[in-house]
Amino acid sequence: MDFLEKHELYACLQCGKCTGGCPVSLRAPLNIRSLMREVLMGGSPEVALDCPGLWDCTTCAICTLRCPRGLKPSEVIVGLRAELVEGGRVPKTIIDALEGTFKHGNPWGRARQKRIEWKGDTAVKTLSDEGEAEWLYFIGCAPSYDPRLQRIPRILCRILETAGIDFGSLGTKESCCGNEIRRMGETGLFEELREENTKNFNASGVKAILTTSPHCFNTFSTEYDLDGFKVLHYTQLLADLIKEGEITFSKEVNKKVVYHDPCFLGKQHEIFDPPREILKAIPGLELLEFDRCRERSLCCEGGGGRMWAEGAGEGERNSEVRVKDAHAMGAEIIATACPFCLLTLEDGAKTTGLEEEMPIREILELVAEAMGFDDV
Repeated sequence: MDFLEKHELYACLQCGKCTGGCPVSLRAPLNIRSLMREVLMGGSPEVALDCPGLWDCTTCAICTLRCPRGLKPSEVIVGLRAELVEGGRVPKTIIDALEGTFKHGNPWGRARQKRIEWKGDTAVKTLSDEGEAEWLYFIGCAPSYDPRLQRIPRILCRILETAGIDFGSLGTKESCCGNEIRRMGETGLFEELREENTKNFNASGVKAILTTSPHCFNTFSTEYDLDGFKVLHYTQLLADLIKEGEITFSKEVNKKVVYHDPCFLGKQHEIFDPPREILKAIPGLELLEFDRCRERSLCCEGGGGRMWAEGAGEGERNSEVRVKDAHAMGAEIIATACPFCLLTLEDGAKTTGLEEEMPIREILELVAEAMGFDDV
């Protein structure tokens, strides 16, 4: 099957809804409609490999969601990136991320032995080595290695312990889920990661997987063959535990908080309510909403490998727009449920000079505050 048939490009209407909905097209040289037309008229992906903007796409998939013919323009871009990877025509930062993942199991190229440094004094059993559990908590690369994010899994572990959840992790055996790797075009490496992780999941003895990141949740839910496994993002489990009375709060968080929907949780999986239910349950917290929220949420620009590829666009980044919008509506905190969103929004707060006025928090940090956890 050739490229055009695989992506059903002959059905493209050239209506432009893909580009019209693209969150980066206004400031970056990415015109999805023109790109689709180049491939369609040229009859080969080769003609579009030099099109500007291929590395600007965040694979947020709004183009796919808006297509009236049910096509997947975001997958066309992933396919074109795969052609570039095959020919060795990729930015050095992408090469470094792919090589780091191949050698060390993470795009930052950090040593595998350091993957459990996030734990600190947290006691989390390693499954298959230290026994079995009901849940496998998949930490993810960013929370494992990034200093800003390392407290996030520690908080979740504390919450799970308090709620009486039986869980463990893969420890140093955990490798990148591959969500961003596939979207950077390295399908072969993604398949290796999928095979390795699936093998470890089966060996762990669990039938339920919990993720920190919506990106891990997405790839396990839709791109792995995990028959018999239940996969949840942590917001889904916590929302249920709060309803069941297994999580209670002892302190008020008297702040106006606006929630930012991550693309891989909201747009792509329609998980809109659980994060909001958690925030609404926190005493004293007033939940605000962006004008662009839920399925219309403005992409932070952190997905699709963009954490390792500098975009070619000019002007305000979406993260900067998001921070300014929150400040204008009177919000005191932007909350999110994604490691990438947290990092990009914090960058936006810094570059707009609003870092002090508009702190960015993971939902788990607000939950920890309301539960009185001062030592995580």
